[in-house]
Amino acid sequence: MKERPTGRHIAFIGIGNLGESMVLNLLERGWDVTVLDRAVDRVGGVTAAGATAAKELTDLKDHDIICLAVPDDEAVTKILLGSSGLMHQLQPHQSVIVHSTILPATARSLGEQFNAAGLNFLDAPVSGGAARARSGELTLMVGATAEALAAVKELLNDVAADVIHVGPPGAGAATKLANQLMMFSALAGAHEALALATAYGVDEPHVLEALSTSTGDTWVGRNWGFFDGVAAEYNRLGTPLRDRPWSKDLNEVVTAARSAEIDVPFAALLAQTLPRLVEQHASLSKSMQETKGDTNE
Repeated sequence: MKERPTGRHIAFIGIGNLGESMVLNLLERGWDVTVLDRAVDRVGGVTAAGATAAKELTDLKDHDIICLAVPDDEAVTKILLGSSGLMHQLQPHQSVIVHSTILPATARSLGEQFNAAGLNFLDAPVSGGAARARSGELTLMVGATAEALAAVKELLNDVAADVIHVGPPGAGAATKLANQLMMFSALAGAHEALALATAYGVDEPHVLEALSTSTGDTWVGRNWGFFDGVAAEYNRLGTPLRDRPWSKDLNEVVTAARSAEIDVPFAALLAQTLPRLVEQHASLSKSMQETKGDTNE
């Protein structure tokens, strides 16, 4: 029987925009990482840096900590609870950390089932993007028992600058959706505010400079162009439009709100309108950069 690795041996499922950066950071910090992604071509960058590629879920069952950064609730549930899911293969005291943005109800249900099986489950979505993932400076919103958090704290401290325990499983997911709603509300406002000012002949950089020291200051304004870059990366990876956070996460906000029987008319409107604004601006930004490049040649 294969000896179960301990210490700094972990598995990571989902080598996309976020997962790749998280794995590269962990490799640099001395973790031994085994990776799995259904798109085999995505693992090349991390295996070149020292990760080991797995072929199937059963290859991961002996790792003490298994992290997931996959697109949605369906993928998380299939990986963990499917006919060959990890929950059926793991032993008591192993830990599963879900970094995906999922519904609070999904995270709560998974937590209950894993805890009943004697397994550690952490609902630990992230904020900060690929650049902060690469440097280990993410924010983690953790929904877990105190015991489950203590079991993986060393790993989480290498992933994030801020590890915030917000409650039991489900609480992390709810906090992440709250963050997404606030951020994307600011993003929609920024798009319309800049459209208004530029319609009157004010250059976009001047508007952003003025707002950065005014009451309209936001993270979105100070990092204008961030989502253009994220959209470009999703285009490179071939990520479907429905799986991009300005679409998927806002729809999950609306779904979670309905489950909690609260009214979120603004979030519902954002879910309908923001994806078009983000994709259009990213496309325009790309065209302008290409035009500028042609001019400089």
